[in-house]
Amino acid sequence: MSLNRPITAHDTMADLIRHDYNVLPVISRFRIPLGVGNKNIAQVCEQAGVNTRVFLMVINMMISSQVDISDMNEKDVAGIVDFLHNSHTYFIDYKFPHIRANLQNALDPSHIDINPAIMQFFDDYVEQVRIHFSYEENTVFPYVRALIHGDATDYSIDIFRKHHDEVAMKLTELKNIILLYYTTATPDKMYDALVDIFNCEADLESHALIENNILVPAIAAIERHRR
Repeated sequence: MSLNRPITAHDTMADLIRHDYNVLPVISRFRIPLGVGNKNIAQVCEQAGVNTRVFLMVINMMISSQVDISDMNEKDVAGIVDFLHNSHTYFIDYKFPHIRANLQNALDPSHIDINPAIMQFFDDYVEQVRIHFSYEENTVFPYVRALIHGDATDYSIDIFRKHHDEVAMKLTELKNIILLYYTTATPDKMYDALVDIFNCEADLESHALIENNILVPAIAAIERHRR
């Protein structure tokens, strides 16, 4: 499947995955099981209880970094919040522990001087992400849900926009230490760990794009309408 157009509800889910297998972690965060057969995206989403419009927004943002949110409604906004919440759970409960275990297993015992620093850097980074996610779960998402239901609140999405640290960003220092300076007698394990880190960073960058380019402008539009 070769596409120079947005993914649509009529494309099959299997063809989407064949087109770009990097969507697999995203699909999993929609809680869509495998075994999709030859069903199209609309059929698979309906069967899984997923908002097809939200699914297509997220997938097209990830693949092309472009999405049209001009006709986005409050049900769609709620679906985006649910997806972002699922993503937080995925990173904290699965992805980060998985990467940490692979990284720990890849460390060469001869580097007793640098190994603790590498693990500490990773743990500090994960804690930074955890704090950011916690702020969204406890402040931003409740605000969005209250706004959708018409409840008054003193918060504004502009506060989030101004204080939105790009936590997806920068494992650059850790990647560079490993890539440029870390020697090991078992490089296959470290290569594998490094691939995990690169993939996770890209995944978090896509996560930030969804927040910045879908959630924030959609909430800003609702706020303007409610004034």
